Amino acid sequence: MWQLFQFPLCPFSRKVRLVLGEKGIAHELVRENPWERRDEFIDLNPAGETPVIVDPDAGITLIGSQPIVEYFDETVDKMPMIHGNAALRAEIRRLVEWFDEKLFREAVEPLMNERMRKRLVSKESPDTRILRDAMRVANGHLDYIDYLLDHRRWLAGPGLSLADFTAAAHLSVIDYLGALDWRGHKQTKDWYSVMKSRPCFRPLLGERMEVIVPPQHYDKVDF
Repeated sequence: MWQLFQFPLCPFSRKVRLVLGEKGIAHELVRENPWERRDEFIDLNPAGETPVIVDPDAGITLIGSQPIVEYFDETVDKMPMIHGNAALRAEIRRLVEWFDEKLFREAVEPLMNERMRKRLVSKESPDTRILRDAMRVANGHLDYIDYLLDHRRWLAGPGLSLADFTAAAHLSVIDYLGALDWRGHKQTKDWYSVMKSRPCFRPLLGERMEVIVPPQHYDKVDF
C-alpha cells in the first residue's frame, strides 16, 4: 500500500489527499512534522518538505504535490484532474500554479507561520501586522475566485479539475486557522460548500490539530 508522508495543515499534503480520495487510491497516512527534519524523512526528500508518497513494494518514491498528482492522473483513469483540450489543460495548470505559489506565498504561508508554527514550535506570539496583511490578501484571492465563478461553472472552466481541488486545499487551511471572511463572497462560498460535501473532504474536516481549534463553521457544509 502507498504511504503518504504528510502534515495535516500542509496545503500541498491536503491537495494530494483530496486527489487520492477522488481517485479511490488506498493509502496509509504517516504524519511528518517537517521542522523536526528526521533523518529517515530527509533520506526520502532532501528538501525536508511534505508531501512524499512511497510504495515500498514497488520501490517507488514520489516527491512534491504536483509530481504526485500528475503521476496518479497518468496512471489512474478515474476522475481525470487535468483534462480537456490543450487550452483548457493550460488554464488548469495556470490556476494550480496560482494557488500553489501565489496564494500560498502571500497568505497561507504567513498565516501558518504566525498561527501554527509559532504556537507549536517556537512558542512565540504571533505578529498581528503580518496576520492582518495576510488576511487582507486572502480576501483579495476570494475576490478573484468570485470573478472566475462569475464566468465559469468551475474554476478553470466547465468541468471539475485539479484547479478546484488545489484551491480548496489552500482555502481549507486558511479557514481552519480562522482567517477567512466569507461575507460578500457568495459565489466562492457556494462553490466551497460543494467541494466540502465531496466524500474525499470528510477526513480533512474531521481532523483536529493539537492546541489549534478551528472555527465552529469549519467542518459544516452549510456555513
